Amino acid sequence: MTARSALGTARPGSPDLLRSVFRRHAAGVAVVTARGGAGPVGFTATSLTSVSAEPPLVSFGISTGSSSWPTVAEAGHVGVHILGEHQRELAGTFARSGADRFGAPTGWHEGPEGVPVLDGVLAWLVCRVMTLIPAGDHRIVVAEAAVGDSSVEGLPLVHHQGRFTGLRD
Repeated sequence: MTARSALGTARPGSPDLLRSVFRRHAAGVAVVTARGGAGPVGFTATSLTSVSAEPPLVSFGISTGSSSWPTVAEAGHVGVHILGEHQRELAGTFARSGADRFGAPTGWHEGPEGVPVLDGVLAWLVCRVMTLIPAGDHRIVVAEAAVGDSSVEGLPLVHHQGRFTGLRD
């Protein structure tokens, strides 16, 4: 016998249904950064995906309503940072609208191609933006890894049920 969903609880597709379903999907937490004319920008992303090994491509989604969107749309390079479970506060800062994302206590430095690189992350990449794909009220950014580091040890931060948490056995 196979498990079945209760069809009596099925709802039509909607933004609320999509949010409700994806609250149940545990996702790794990344912060994407870019250099802008008015200073660095960045946002928390749970949509980061490895696309291809040859060439080394990643993708992520960004809302066209995001304050970071105009800078990312024009950026030649972006930073992709994998957060550790010790970085819940950092993830919240980059997820919060209107926050001073690069002010204290955020540690960062200018990395390759002038991209802001966050300190203390598990891993980071500086990627060359290849294409922007329209997808509803978002754009999917496909970027090629140019340089990075994955030498820091630790467990990843995940997002589940609307909160940042660590892995459990």
